[in-house]
Parts: sequence; structure tokens; C-alpha cells
Amino acid sequence: MEPINNEVLHEFRFFRVYKDGRIQKFYDTQKTPPSNDPITGVQSKDVIIQPKPAVSARIFLPKIHDPTQKLPVLFFLHGGGFCIESAFSPIYHNHVSRLAAEAHAIAVSVEYGLFPERPVPACYEDSWAALQWVASHATGDGPESWLNEYADFDRVFIGGDSGGANLSHNLAVRVGSVGLPGVKIDGVVLVHPFFGGLEEDDQMFLYTYPDNGGLHDPKLRPPAEDFARLSCGRVLIFFAADDHLREAGQMYYDDLKKSEWGGSVEVVEHEGECHVFHLFKPECEKTVEMVKKFGSFINQK
Repeated sequence: MEPINNEVLHEFRFFRVYKDGRIQKFYDTQKTPPSNDPITGVQSKDVIIQPKPAVSARIFLPKIHDPTQKLPVLFFLHGGGFCIESAFSPIYHNHVSRLAAEAHAIAVSVEYGLFPERPVPACYEDSWAALQWVASHATGDGPESWLNEYADFDRVFIGGDSGGANLSHNLAVRVGSVGLPGVKIDGVVLVHPFFGGLEEDDQMFLYTYPDNGGLHDPKLRPPAEDFARLSCGRVLIFFAADDHLREAGQMYYDDLKKSEWGGSVEVVEHEGECHVFHLFKPECEKTVEMVKKFGSFINQK
């Protein structure tokens, strides 16, 4: 039996790589089962989207007041640098449940493959498979009854935070490129988006993506032609002033504004806050404000 080599080859924000090829993540992801919230009336359940490669989701249904009323759909993608976190973790379960309640929307929170078991671009392909699965309900005869009965496929929103915001942008570009029959992407919400930034984060992303195109890979630095393909007419971006990704997020906003996209983009910034503060301070005033804005954006006519 060969001795373990504890010499570190690379050390990134979320994991380290040893010389013998072992990868040690710095964060353990906890998972919580679906549940019904007695206060808001939001119900949740888990569904399998495809067995191999494994893609699943947690669906949230707000309290139904009028069974004939169709509800907007929030297709949500969690963050975590494409290597940690889960749609089933307590912080994301609670956050997406609150969004579903505030927006009075059906939320589909996707559990996609993570590095190192499934390196990038698996997360992009899994998210696309999940969005196609949602679209398969547009005719009212898909496998999930909540989507068949209550979803308004003319009001579908894609959103997420950090790496999930990156996935959201790329999905909206993909829909604009190849289409998604039966579905209209009404808007995209990017919370503290990851589009590179610090060298440490760039290098971590490139390591998780063996076939990357370098620092100018379109997944890391969206080109002008991708902005022009965005499939929605509205984008909402949340920034945190003390976020280490703030500068790169500003570059994204500037590039979007000067692109040929032609839609409307709105920015909300929270002073004195850091990256994904809403997950760790769910009851603070600024998080409450964020959730309300997220909901009003979805319900804007």
C-alpha cells in the first residue's frame, strides 16, 4: 500500500488538490428533506429529472388561493463555485421557499452535478436538461402534476446566485440560440453573479473545467454575441458592495448595456454587505428587501 502524499499541489477557495490527486473540499454540504411550511403554506417535494447522469430538483408550490389561476415559474440555480452546496441544503431550501411565497410562484430548484465527481461543464448540461424537463410540461401532460396544473409557461424566470447566476445567464443565452418550445423566458435574475474576478477564483474555475478556453472562455467572460442572444426582455442584477466579485459583475452589466440585446436591465445594490449575505443573514432587513424585490420583479406586468 502506497503512503499518502500530503503535499499540496493547488489550494483554492473551496478545495485543495494534493499531489497524489486527492481533492479535499473545505465545506460539507448538509441536506434537509422537503417539507410543508405551516406559516407561508409553501409545499415542497423532490423529483428525479433524469437518472443518469443524475439530475433532480426540489419543487416549491405556494399556497393556492384560486385553483384556476396559473402561476409564474422560477427556475432556480444554487451557487457554490460548481463544487459545493445543494438545492437540498437548509439554506437554499429556506431561501427558495421564501422566494416562492413572496412571488407566489412555482419554484424549481435544480440539483446539478458538482466537481470533482462531475467536472464543468456538467453543471451547464444538467441545468439545460432540467429546463427542458420543465418545458416538457407546457402542453399540460408532463410527469409532474404541479407544473401541469398551475404553471404559466409564458412567465418563466431563470435565476440564481453566484455560480448559479452564471448558469442562469448561460441558460438564457442557450434558449435564445436554440429555442425552448412552449416556454417564454420572461426575465432573468442574477444575484451576486460569478463571471470571474479575482485571479484565485478564475484559476479555481479553470481547474474545475478541464476543457476550458482559458481566461476568455465564454462561460467566464461572456462575449458580445452571447448578450445579443439573451432570450428574455428583462434582467435584474443584485450587487453587494463588499462582494469580491463586484468588479467583474459591473463589467458584465456594462457589457450587457452596450450590447445589441435591447432589453431592460435593473440593478439593486446593498451597501456594506458581502457575497451571498442573504443566505447567512436571512432575517436581516436587506435580505427581506431583496426577497421582496425578487418577487415584485417576477410579478411586474
